[in-house]
Order: sequence, then C-alpha cells, then structure tokens
Amino acid sequence: MCQLGRERSKRPPSLSSEGLCLCSVYRTISQFASSNRRKMGFFALGINHTTASVALRERVAFVPERLALALQEACGQCHLSDLVILSTCNRTELYALTDQPAALTAWLANSRGLALTELTPHVYAHADEAALTHLMRVASGLDSMMLGEPQILGQVKNALQLSRDAGSVTPALTRLFEQAFNAAKKVRTETAVGSQAVSMGFAVVQLARQVFSHLPDTTALLVAAGEMNTLVGRHLAEQGVGRILICNRSPERAQQLASELSARVAVEVIPFDQLGSVLARADIVSSCTGSLHSVIHITEVKAALKKRRYQPMLMVDLAVPRDIDEHIGQLDDVYLYTVDDLQKVIEGNLAQRRQAALEAEVMVSQLALQVVVQERTRQVGPSIAQYRQHAEQLRQQELDKAKQALLQGQSADDVLERLSQILTAKLVHAPSQMIREAVTHESPDVLPFVLKSLGVDDSSS
Repeated sequence: MCQLGRERSKRPPSLSSEGLCLCSVYRTISQFASSNRRKMGFFALGINHTTASVALRERVAFVPERLALALQEACGQCHLSDLVILSTCNRTELYALTDQPAALTAWLANSRGLALTELTPHVYAHADEAALTHLMRVASGLDSMMLGEPQILGQVKNALQLSRDAGSVTPALTRLFEQAFNAAKKVRTETAVGSQAVSMGFAVVQLARQVFSHLPDTTALLVAAGEMNTLVGRHLAEQGVGRILICNRSPERAQQLASELSARVAVEVIPFDQLGSVLARADIVSSCTGSLHSVIHITEVKAALKKRRYQPMLMVDLAVPRDIDEHIGQLDDVYLYTVDDLQKVIEGNLAQRRQAALEAEVMVSQLALQVVVQERTRQVGPSIAQYRQHAEQLRQQELDKAKQALLQGQSADDVLERLSQILTAKLVHAPSQMIREAVTHESPDVLPFVLKSLGVDDSSS
C-alpha cells in the first residue's frame, strides 16, 4: 500500500460512500502522478552477446522445436499467462507480465541445467518502461551486435507468433509487442540507422543497386561457395536478383548452397572449369576462392564484355590474395571493387549508423514513455468509470429530491438554488480532502499535479 493509503487507513471513516468513491478516484490520480505510481508488471530478462560468452549463450539457447514445451512449462511453474521467449545466436530473452521475475530467472537456470549462481551474473533484467524500451531497442536493431541489422525484427515477430501458437500470450502482452513493432518501423523509416551497408554481403547488394536499376533483370555469379559468398548469395536472393550461378571446385558444396538459395531464386551450378565461358552471362560477379593466384583474368573478361555487347559488369573481389586481375578495373564497362574498398564503405556507413542511432535512441525512449502512459491510463479506467457512476447517482438523487420539492409547492428558484448548493458541496468535498492530503504527501510533485488536474491556480499555494 502506498503512503497515502496508509495515512488514510489510520483515519476513521468520515465521508459518505459517494465521497469515499470520489476520494478513491483522486487518490488514484495522485498515485499516478507520484513515484508510487502503478506498475505494468512487464519484465524483460535475459543474456546477450554483451553479457555472456558464446559458450554460455549456447547452453541457455532454446531450439525452435522445443520452444512451445518450454513456454508451457515456464507458464505452469511460474504461474504466468503471458510469456514470450526470444532465442537467437546472440541472445536469449524472456518477456513476461509477472510480479515474480526472480522465479522466472530461477526457471531459466533450472531448465537449462545451470546453477543459479552460474547464470545470474550474466542476466540483465528490466521492468516496465525500461523493459519496453529494451524490447523496442531489440526490435529496432539498436541492441544488436551489428548495429541496425534488419533480421532481428523478423526474429522478434516469430517469437511472438510461436508464443501465440503455444497459448502463452494474452492481448495485454501482444499489445506491448505490437507497440515495439511500430517503434521499429518508425526507427527504420525516420532514421538512417539501417539504411547503410555494414556487412560485406549487404554492401555487395547496395553496389549492385547502384549499377543496375532493376535487380530482377540481373544474373549473379558466385565464384566459390564458402562462408562469404554464402552471405552474398543470401542477400542477393532476399533482394530479388533474377538468377544466381554458383561456380565452385567442390560440386557438393555448390549444390548445398544452391539448395538453400533455390527457395527464393533460380539457381544453377556451373563446373569450375567453365568459369571463363560463363562470365558473359554474369552481371554481378562475387569471387572469394582462397586461391593463391587470380582465377579471373583480363582476357576472359574482355571476351565476356564483347559477348555482352559491353553491358556493364559489377565485379567484387572478396578474396585475399585477390581472385580478380587488378587490371580488369581499368576496363570501361567493369566496376571492380576489392575487399578493402568494401571495408572502407562499411566503416563509413557504420559511423553514419552510429550517428543515426543517437536519434533513434531518443525516439525509442519517447515512444516507450508514450506507451507506458497509455497503459497506466488504461489501468485507471475502472476508477474513472466508478467515479462517473457515483457522480451520476448523486445527480439523480438530488434531482429526484428537487422534483419532489416542486411537487410539494416549493418555489422553483429556491429548489434550484438548493440543488446547485448541495451538488457543489458533495462534488467538491472529496477533491478538497484530496488537496489537504496532497500537501502532506512525500512527493513534491503531487500537489501541483492535483491542483492542475482540478483547474486550480496554484500560484498562491
């Protein structure tokens, strides 16, 4: 119970039931303005790449196939109706509406086979506005290892959907997540935090968009199917390139990557010894073989350009030592970039992202505060409804008395005068009492807030 509630409980009841009801409403307003305001009971807790090692994150992570069971188990043991678990390679987080976050932390440790002392030094926990701000930052990519990365929003949305399927969320928690999604969209559209390339794969796509006006009309050639070109291929497929050719020394590895990408784009596997002849088909070439010598030579590219009728080619050399003869960059219709060129672009873009992130952080804080105010306003709705109901009862009672007095022949002026006096006295009694209590309240902002809410000029107070 708040201090105001304790003070009131010491006094003998001296107001009518209507007055007590009105006073409870104004007490709610006072609590809303003070440091003892109501809480949403929204908590976020977990670990991420900044608080825990890869080894610990692996032990805490949940595999998607067992997530539904984990949600049901946690809700049962911790007596929850609202829980979402977000588990990625960089974080495992639990979002819940609960008044016992410690129990949730204990469940997480136990379910992962960890001693609580092993886990708690690495766990961060946020409540209410801080928890909502954290969720918004996560969904917006502001809390990611790669600042502004877009994949996390889809992962958060997927986590919410999995919780819906498992029956572990109600509209109350869903509403908070939807507000986080709205914040992420606002950050994406109104700041530059995610607009610049900060990975090799995405940088290749950005360069392709600068050279070619319509990616679906282009063909990309991946020379080698290692980790780097796998990322390039994924980005190109996601952004709608028309076709991808994969040329790799190991046909099995090329076929494995082709199987992954074929769900999004048409893919062909080309034998490595046909690399020179297939160049003419490629608008975009990304090479990263790890060879000690060049694998793409100027004579082959000249021949390819002639077959292409000198349509432009974008060639990106991600290998060290270089795969593509450096003299190819001197050809008029070739745009050649090395890994160093891309790294300079990425470093510059990352600096721009960090600058944009400052603006995004302010935006997220403001949006979180707005949502918290909305939720707290929603909480006082029943008190406001009760206040209106009792005010209506007062009005009706005094109106009935006034009508009876008129039927008994009393003067209309006298009846109206008495009606206005009685209504005014009853309606201002509880607010007056509230002002007296606000004077002695611990928080200095309560009295000005109450006076302002009542339309009173407090300049003389």
